[in-house]
Amino acid sequence: MEKIVLASASPRRKELLERADLKFTVVPSSGEEEIGGGTPDQVVENLSRSKAFSVAEELKREKEVKLVIGADTIVAFQNHILGKPVDEQDAFDTLTRLSGNSHQVYTGVTVLIRKWDAWEEHTFSERTDVHFYSVSEEEIRDYICTGEPMDKAGSYGIQGRFGVYVKGIEGDYNNVVGLPVGRLFYEMKKIGIDMRGMGR
Repeated sequence: MEKIVLASASPRRKELLERADLKFTVVPSSGEEEIGGGTPDQVVENLSRSKAFSVAEELKREKEVKLVIGADTIVAFQNHILGKPVDEQDAFDTLTRLSGNSHQVYTGVTVLIRKWDAWEEHTFSERTDVHFYSVSEEEIRDYICTGEPMDKAGSYGIQGRFGVYVKGIEGDYNNVVGLPVGRLFYEMKKIGIDMRGMGR
């Protein structure tokens, strides 16, 4: 049986693929996430590539694995990358900057396709612009107290409590959640791969 592997521990990415009726297994990458230099789209593509190849190396002897999907998401404000907050003050500073402004969310996706004993790489990134209403200091502190922002790039999750402050988005909503599923399926169809037909 041909298997698809998601090289990510993100429950949000897992849920998005499940909603797309895709059959897959999860094998999180054990590699360290290191944000190198470059533009936000280059950075996030490199991160997704690193995750995918790390897991592909672990699974190289499992011949039934045909696709490995690596993904990573970053938030950028005025071309400055905002990672996961190091503490509550960092989360507060980040959300204060985003309040009343627009920022960009980039998700990089790398799909590795097994070709005999090698992997063929397909990497792309998707950008979505997110616009926030103004948020008060008290509202930001209340949100931080929930603990929700502490494991999220940009210190918020659009599908969570902070979503009520979103004024609008330009682009793919799922991309902000963590995976541009429509673009993923489109890119695979372009090279003749129907992911829904695998793993069944």
